[in-house]
Amino acid sequence: MDNTRERIVEAAGEIFAERGFDSTTVREICDRAGANIAAVNYYFGDKRKLYIEAVVRAHRWRLEQFKIPAWTANTTSRQKLVDFITIFLRRVLTGPGDTWHTRLIMREIAHPSEACAELVQSSIRPQFEILLGIMREMLPDDTCEEKLHRTAFSIVGQCLFYHFADPVIRNLLDSEEYNSLSIETLADHIAEFSLNALGRKKRRTGAER
Repeated sequence: MDNTRERIVEAAGEIFAERGFDSTTVREICDRAGANIAAVNYYFGDKRKLYIEAVVRAHRWRLEQFKIPAWTANTTSRQKLVDFITIFLRRVLTGPGDTWHTRLIMREIAHPSEACAELVQSSIRPQFEILLGIMREMLPDDTCEEKLHRTAFSIVGQCLFYHFADPVIRNLLDSEEYNSLSIETLADHIAEFSLNALGRKKRRTGAER
């Protein structure tokens, strides 16, 4: 079975994550993939379309690695929020042993190209709708869409802070405190901070949903 297309995407993703789009050449990609230099045009059309494919596939792969749990009718909105934040952090925080997927996504978000629009529509928007659903459970019924969006953005922003500001955080804290920042610790903090900011408003008096 010819897996040339898959080898090219994998090789491209690795190099794009290391160097970015402009500093990556088609020849480098094909050399790493063990493919003919004409293969990129044959399978993808050009380097830019290959880049978009690699970015979208990287995000989908990350979603598959860390899935949001199947909630039941009895799952509280607070637990849903903690679960969502925990999974989101697992998707965006990288470690020494991580693959290229997260690095490429974060590079694209920090320096967006035309791939960003495709990434949002195909992968990010469905996840955002899940978070909006949690916000609708927690905020009053008459909350406008703009308020829901801004609240969701504030939660996402807290999560992304720990990725993009990691070098600053590492230098602000001593090693013991820095190493204590586990994903579970951060998820609980972000959820609690957000709940406090929302005033723990509930749609049903006397019962947390």
